[in-house]
Amino acid sequence: MVSGFEGVIFILSDFEITVEKLVYGGHGLGRLDGRAVLAPYVLPGERVRLRGVAEKPGLLRAGLLEVLEPAPERTAPRCPYFGRCGGCHYQQAPYEMQLAWKRAILEDQLRRIGKIEPPAEIGVVAGEPWGYRNRVQLHVSDGALGYRGAQSHKLCAIEQCPIASPAINRAIAALRAMLRDARWPRFVQAVELFTNETEMQLNVLETERPVARRFFDWCAEQIPGLVAGALDYTAAGHVWRVSRGAFFQVNRWLADKLVEVAIGAAAGGAAVDLYAGVGLFSLPLAGRFASVAAVESGARAAADLRFNAERAGLNVQVEQASAEEWLESLESAPDLVLVDPPRAGIGKHIVARLGALRVPRLTIVSCDPATLARDLAGLLAAGYRIERLTLVDLFPQTYHLETVAHLVLG
Repeated sequence: MVSGFEGVIFILSDFEITVEKLVYGGHGLGRLDGRAVLAPYVLPGERVRLRGVAEKPGLLRAGLLEVLEPAPERTAPRCPYFGRCGGCHYQQAPYEMQLAWKRAILEDQLRRIGKIEPPAEIGVVAGEPWGYRNRVQLHVSDGALGYRGAQSHKLCAIEQCPIASPAINRAIAALRAMLRDARWPRFVQAVELFTNETEMQLNVLETERPVARRFFDWCAEQIPGLVAGALDYTAAGHVWRVSRGAFFQVNRWLADKLVEVAIGAAAGGAAVDLYAGVGLFSLPLAGRFASVAAVESGARAAADLRFNAERAGLNVQVEQASAEEWLESLESAPDLVLVDPPRAGIGKHIVARLGALRVPRLTIVSCDPATLARDLAGLLAAGYRIERLTLVDLFPQTYHLETVAHLVLG
């Protein structure tokens, strides 16, 4: 079922449209009889034949049947599963065009959702567009391994993934061979791989019953570098312990650049890092500020953060708490607050609290331009202005994008 269309699914007839532009979510936008049409894997200016799959008032979602008049920029996708696998959305276009569209989509989200006129200059930071992922989640079904299908919960079986790192692809090959062995536990439904290209973590994400220790021992025999617990990841001038289940940025080429863009030349007396994770921003901040408070609700990530700060010899006050709870207890404003929230953004409560504290400088690292636009609208209403906006493309070939927003009060 298509998200947002629950209860209104219909099988619609085939039709043709001309694609006007790309919109957030990996779709092209066109018009049919006054209704907006969203379709995947298309390019602006193309004439395409579609089949409707979902409808609600004023909006159709459709699947691509045929490109009747291709855009001159259209290119052959590198991945043989593109269009069936739900992971990538833009392999039909050159990477330079992907970056231009993402900037245009960011601007559109700011205008449409936040009612904000974007800055005239938006920086764009990009890296190698292939082989970048250091973490993947793989589903298992009927003896096959792969990703969820496009707009589907069905499995798209794969042999390799061109956006995953070499070590990830070697581990995928090993897992595929293990699936043919009678020792593979048929009740395991999803696993996660995370690597620093030397060591590998394997986490069982979905299983119908507990997995025996002998399964992980067997995996260690088949997957080179497999570690039983945490692994060390080197980035941004530090070494980070990352335990099973703890978050770390997935782009192995751009972690350093992301830190550089987010922190810049910031320095001062006190800084706060909200949603700190294992400390990707906290440790570099501790080299610039006299005191740093790092707030993280996850127990494993908070423990890693403490370990990472102590190993680096840096003074970081680690608080295992929710961002909302900790901000309520804060009595005076620090010089800088950096927030790296999940896709849902920081929300009205934290926006209001930051405005009430009158924090002089804010940095938001956002993985969703829609929630970023909403949060920025609230912060601008509280008296902030956007000083600098940078798009960091952590997710090439997909519609996802990272944005770093620097705000100042007044």
